[in-house]
Amino acid sequence: MSTAPLVFERTYNAPVSKVWTAITSKEQMKEWYFDVDGYKLEVGNVFTFSGGPPDGEQFLHICEILEVIPNKKLTHSWRYDGYAGNSVLTWELFSESDKTRVKLTHAGLDTFPADKPEFAVHNFNEGWAHILGISFKDYLER
Repeated sequence: MSTAPLVFERTYNAPVSKVWTAITSKEQMKEWYFDVDGYKLEVGNVFTFSGGPPDGEQFLHICEILEVIPNKKLTHSWRYDGYAGNSVLTWELFSESDKTRVKLTHAGLDTFPADKPEFAVHNFNEGWAHILGISFKDYLER
């Protein structure tokens, strides 16, 4: 059974250039997201980061940049070291006057092991809702 991708849309009080830099700068990502290793904004670049529940197992995320359209779109794969499955995360940016509408799509979550509760779709839903609604918003609008 295939699971529909998670799709979030949020509008931020920040210009596209600021949002783009926030999702493509290793230094800025560390402020609101994760401390990523080996990040370079170029197709084919593989980068990693560790993350998981604060009181639980930490997972090594392995990602490869698949598409870059400056100030418009960033797509990368997302998988976990030692586990089956591969998903794709896409950030799309839309200028709306002095604001930016962000559309985030995370597809392929159903490819991760169903017997691993940390990989359940509801956890991704909660995680992205928190990141986009609190961490990213606070970072952009402070």
